[in-house]
Amino acid sequence: MTNRLTGLADDPRPSTPSQIPVAPRRPSAREVHGIRTEDPYAWMKDREDPDLLAYLGAENAYAEARTAVLAPLRTVLFEEIRSRVQESDLSVPIGDGPWWYYSRTIEGAQYPVHARRPRQKGERRPEIDGEARVEGEQILLDGNAAASDHEFFSVGALTVSPDHRLLAAGTDVTGDERFDLVITDIATGRIVDDAITEVGYGAEFDASGRHLFYVVLDDAWRPHQVWRHEVGSARASDVLVYQEDDERFWMGLGGSRDERFLMIGVGSKTTSETWLLPADDPTGTWRCVAPRREGVEYDVEPDGDRLLVLHNVDNPEADLAWAPLHSTSADDWQPVLRSAPGERFLEIDTFASYAVLSLRADGLPTLRVLPRDPQSPTGFGSPLPWPSAGELTTIGLAENPEPDTTTLLVVEESFVTPRAFFDVDPITGARRLVKRQPVLGDFDPAAYAESREWVTAADGVAIPVSVVRRSDVVPDGTSPGLLTGYGAYEIANDPYFSVARLSLLDRGVVFVVAHVRGGGEMGRMWYDQGRLGRKATTFTDFVAVADAIRGRWVHPVRLGCEGGSAGGLLIGAVLNMAPDRFRVAIAKVPFVDALTSMLDPDLPLTVGEWEEWGDPLGDPAAYDWMAAYAPYDNVRAQEYPAILAATSLNDTRVLVTEPAKWVARLRTLALNDPATRPILLHTQMSAGHGGRSGRYDAWHEIAWDWAFLLDQLGLSSPPS
Repeated sequence: MTNRLTGLADDPRPSTPSQIPVAPRRPSAREVHGIRTEDPYAWMKDREDPDLLAYLGAENAYAEARTAVLAPLRTVLFEEIRSRVQESDLSVPIGDGPWWYYSRTIEGAQYPVHARRPRQKGERRPEIDGEARVEGEQILLDGNAAASDHEFFSVGALTVSPDHRLLAAGTDVTGDERFDLVITDIATGRIVDDAITEVGYGAEFDASGRHLFYVVLDDAWRPHQVWRHEVGSARASDVLVYQEDDERFWMGLGGSRDERFLMIGVGSKTTSETWLLPADDPTGTWRCVAPRREGVEYDVEPDGDRLLVLHNVDNPEADLAWAPLHSTSADDWQPVLRSAPGERFLEIDTFASYAVLSLRADGLPTLRVLPRDPQSPTGFGSPLPWPSAGELTTIGLAENPEPDTTTLLVVEESFVTPRAFFDVDPITGARRLVKRQPVLGDFDPAAYAESREWVTAADGVAIPVSVVRRSDVVPDGTSPGLLTGYGAYEIANDPYFSVARLSLLDRGVVFVVAHVRGGGEMGRMWYDQGRLGRKATTFTDFVAVADAIRGRWVHPVRLGCEGGSAGGLLIGAVLNMAPDRFRVAIAKVPFVDALTSMLDPDLPLTVGEWEEWGDPLGDPAAYDWMAAYAPYDNVRAQEYPAILAATSLNDTRVLVTEPAKWVARLRTLALNDPATRPILLHTQMSAGHGGRSGRYDAWHEIAWDWAFLLDQLGLSSPPS
């Protein structure tokens, strides 16, 4: 039987307690700041413990058995996704010197093929044809061949030497984000060096291609060293060129667009520093642009005989300045452009005739062009605003590696408009569509609608909310809905198009994004209002949005919620606070045992995260505020929504321990009837933080999750 009002099943499928796994309990306790806490599942910290692997296996078996009836729906969802995708396709070619670089996907193949073909001088970007074989093509990396029989495969670096002769490719076949670098001669495919293993993201050649710089991780998976390697030599002869000893700081390695400099960027959550080295002097001395000062963040772009610097010295939302090319002090920074109210400056990119500022304005990413003017003291004329493309359209720079280009490759998309690439003359505004993401079948953008709304939070602040739906869905409070959010690290949950999401929308689901504080949607102040001791704001914002859409857009008992990683912490905290707002919750690789993790400085990422969450080990106040919201610590005897915790065994960012402990405690305390509101743990045994790596595997994973969601919302039947 089905309830006419809600569409939810009243006659649940059978489930007996004997089917539900029970995690072993082992006596364990911690005492911090005089507070003693019992934790019978602390033993799960050891990911190699046979009992943990057995428990994860039992949970997977239970999840599969409990959802076996959904197998046909999973198949339907997978086929819906697949049927909308042009499986053999070509990315937008990127011109760099004598070559067009691109990637291809092949029908039936999991991974892209990275390749290039010759480029004629003055040749316009070629037309896109995903089916045709590209004449003169040279393969850089065939992901399918490299993946071989591995269940997981990802690429961490894909770097071509300045003379376009060598390729350095870093690959990971476990999901732990440690990569093995292989250097090949592109023309012949011959491996010339495979000495560098177990390294981090990023690799850069010097100007000659004779040396390769790479990043090494410490035992906590923090990028903390840069080494110089002479191609073809033994790794034992490599030279350490930079080491970061402050455990709060991470680092990145790159090169300037004009290929004159190699660049090391180091930063914590609140402080940064940049180092430069002439690319033609690989054994020279790295130069610090400006020594770090606590609370000062800056980013550098070489610009001819000077540097452009984005910094927050006087303005938390950042300003643009310039400095002499060989500057070594912030005292040299001269103002160019100040961010206006409602703006957040993010990045500056320079080209021969102009610079392009990436920024956030009114909650969305956009661009601003600064035409060059030699007569101006700043070197630029009046900024040219970028035309708005829609209420919820994101605008950004795509890859533009050549400094002398007269046209920019720009990307635009929204929740209902597929991603599109344009070649744009930034001075005249003339544009040419290069490629729009193909969506096969009967897709019609006009059949869908998106809107920005505002919800008043508990403290009176207006929270932006994105609502996505089919055009024929009206706000009468009868629809099923899914509310998602993130709210951490100043990361913005911006509009993006998803082929897979269409399967929800076509079933009448209203998809809602709560742009809660802790994220970066409204700038740095938005982030600051949702971190450290104010972190609870993230959760109360989310609940406020849930309350606002229930009874308006969504039926009060047909709302689901979803979040991943730090967004999974959001979901876990909200379920403890307001479980009655939701019928079902999906938590992907959820950071739900946050307090325990932040108390262990030996765990991956912990020390660097203290500026985000607080240091509960050294600061009693931080302990108190984290203990008040940490999802695992606050599970209580109450009825929860149906819950799916999805995780990966080899995730090094959020250890599988966290969702495993969380589910074990939920099983002990939650008052759920497992027949109607199951709590499931689904672990990918060969995957990392982003889940399964092959595109077909990823679609199957989405279908698995969404079949559970749709079933709980009473939507297991095909869409009308």
